[in-house]
Amino acid sequence: MFILSSFVDLVVIDPEDFSKRTVDALEDQINKKYANKVVYNVGLCICLFDILKVSEGMIDHGSGSAHVNVEFRLVVFRPFKGEIMTGRISSSSMHGINVRTDFFEDIFIPHTSLFDDSSFDVKENVWIWNNDGNEFYMDKNELIRFRIEEEAFEDQLPIPPHMQDDRVEAERKPPYRLIASAQQAGMGLVSWWTEDEEEDGEEGG
Repeated sequence: MFILSSFVDLVVIDPEDFSKRTVDALEDQINKKYANKVVYNVGLCICLFDILKVSEGMIDHGSGSAHVNVEFRLVVFRPFKGEIMTGRISSSSMHGINVRTDFFEDIFIPHTSLFDDSSFDVKENVWIWNNDGNEFYMDKNELIRFRIEEEAFEDQLPIPPHMQDDRVEAERKPPYRLIASAQQAGMGLVSWWTEDEEEDGEEGG
């Protein structure tokens, strides 16, 4: 789920931060630039892990800022294909189910990747798994277990000022999206399988 990725970047330390230890000033600037940001073909950056190499600072004669070349590693959220995760159902439509975690919201389970005999209730806006005559509802905010199938990165190009409106913004695809499935034993709502797991534990004991 989490990996370490190496970066090399030019970090600018402003004069007001000169009173800080160099490593603290660098850490603050790196986290400010990268934390909770998606880097194309890398993943969602969480925070700085460590600093590997620092060059001597060059002072800009105009602003007085120090420019430092830094090699560092970041903790990055990028699940691998086949990884099993859990999250909360954020919304549903006839196309599938949107899922969120505590820090990532762009996870989608297409309707074709749900259990066979699943159907969408338009009135209730919920997917239902019909299993041996029993109906299992996939309600909003329920905890769901799923399998990562693929990922999609979108290069976020700047939008010209004359096109910056709510409609265009709504149509923009997220910079990083995960496509998942929930159609194997143990997948779907965690509550569906809790009783079976507890019974297996009791039998094993």
